[in-house]
Amino acid sequence: MSNELEAFIEYITVTKALSQKSVAAYKSDLLFFEEKLQKPLIELDTKLLFTALEAYDNKRTLNRKLSSINAFFDFCYKSQFLEEKNKIRLSKIPKLLPKFLSYEDIQNGLALIDRSTWIGLRDYALILFLYASGARISEALELGRSDIEGEWLHIRHAKGDKERIVPLAAVAEKAIEAYLQASGFETEHLWCNYRGGKLSRISAYKITQKYLGVSPHVLRHSYATSLIRGGADLRVVQELLGHASLLTTQIYTHIQKQDLKDTVNVYHPITKEQL
Repeated sequence: MSNELEAFIEYITVTKALSQKSVAAYKSDLLFFEEKLQKPLIELDTKLLFTALEAYDNKRTLNRKLSSINAFFDFCYKSQFLEEKNKIRLSKIPKLLPKFLSYEDIQNGLALIDRSTWIGLRDYALILFLYASGARISEALELGRSDIEGEWLHIRHAKGDKERIVPLAAVAEKAIEAYLQASGFETEHLWCNYRGGKLSRISAYKITQKYLGVSPHVLRHSYATSLIRGGADLRVVQELLGHASLLTTQIYTHIQKQDLKDTVNVYHPITKEQL
């Protein structure tokens, strides 16, 4: 690792106090370029960088790596390692509507679960919980039993190490109580595997895939979509989801606009006129 890169990693770790995951992502991205091209990153020109990026067809992956490079170059310029500030233009990504399920879809999936066993009660409770809280699966799996305080959920291991408190629907709380009582495990983990240990991410994925045919993250999108369609304020949804920026939450306004368009098409008489 070059001296400049080492200084950058120390800067984002200590001064910027980024999370361990963010630091690891930056380090992985930037080391990739130094190791692939066998030169200090600060000596790479734009042509060499794009040569290294040719293997990436996915625009989101490409932009993440370019963002890491730009952050590094910005640090080097401010630290006077570079005389000129380099910045590489990011690839434009179309705003895609996130996949989501309707409440009816989720109810249909829940109806498939055999709740005569504690495993079935757990699967039922987990799906209800994810839809009722909008929690990321990484946040959900780190929860302890004490993090549910009545009708409130305390998410302590949120993205960016930012805690938040969100209301939890009574039906989800009741399902969780039934699952915990039936499991019989004496553990602080909220979501347990069949041995009583902490449920893994892959196991959680298998549960939602089995009954709903989607990943756990789709339930987070479904939560946000239901709120927006119900008329919730965008900034309230931002707070509930734990988004650092309102720009991240604004992708759900596409759903609202589509609902408005559908309403006009159904109810306005002029849309029935033939040209």
